[in-house]
Amino acid sequence: MTFTQKLDQAWAASGSMLTVGLDPDPARFPAELQGRPDAIYEFCRAIVDVTAQYACAIKPQIAYFSAQRAEDQLEALCAYVHEQHPGLPIVLDAKRGDIGSTAEQYALEAFERYQADAVTVNPYMGFDSLEPYLAWDDKGVIILCRTSNKGGSDLQFVTAGDGTPLYLHVASLAAERWNTNGQCALVVGATFPEEIAKVRERVGDMPLLVPGIGAQGGDIPATVKAGRDSRGTGMMINSSRAILYASGGDDWRVAAAAAARATRDAINAAR
Repeated sequence: MTFTQKLDQAWAASGSMLTVGLDPDPARFPAELQGRPDAIYEFCRAIVDVTAQYACAIKPQIAYFSAQRAEDQLEALCAYVHEQHPGLPIVLDAKRGDIGSTAEQYALEAFERYQADAVTVNPYMGFDSLEPYLAWDDKGVIILCRTSNKGGSDLQFVTAGDGTPLYLHVASLAAERWNTNGQCALVVGATFPEEIAKVRERVGDMPLLVPGIGAQGGDIPATVKAGRDSRGTGMMINSSRAILYASGGDDWRVAAAAAARATRDAINAAR
């Protein structure tokens, strides 16, 4: 099964466009996990278990694992998700971007070591830096396009010779030239709904990974209106900290589940 097929099934089965981001910060873990060598795995596993029914995907951010020398816990987590929640796609948030031979190794890391269904990549170095990921034709390649951070405009609004801003040029390249196997998606931040609408117009029903709601303050109704595809889905709307750290007390699992459910419901109410 390809990533796109798995994502389509997840949208249908869950009735949700919520993606739960996994950004584990041990300093914010509940007391019961403090000091445990497997704390990152146990925290993320519990979050997945209580939120999976409300989500269309999960998105572990690799830096949060590697900074804590917890790559083995990320491997174990991905294996657990595939075993216990086989219909839930794993998006590895790595934002890789390098020359072809190095990109081959990053692709192996994402798709073989971690068994991710999709990975985020940076297109700044052009097509040959993306090609090694696209060679895995059953995997998703999610390309940075219009990011949710304020500084994204420093480059993403630079215009091409015809006046097209760079982020829309990237969207056009992804839709018209790079997506030959139907495996591409784009990252478009919820903090800029007008730009989401412009990207959607350019790329048709290509999936969009949309960070920026929750702690980053993106507007859910505006995001859904701007980014939904012709079927009323088409988005992986990510929330991380607002779900992970909904409570630091003994009720952290219940609070995370409630936050995920409330976010899913808010997304669905805007469809």
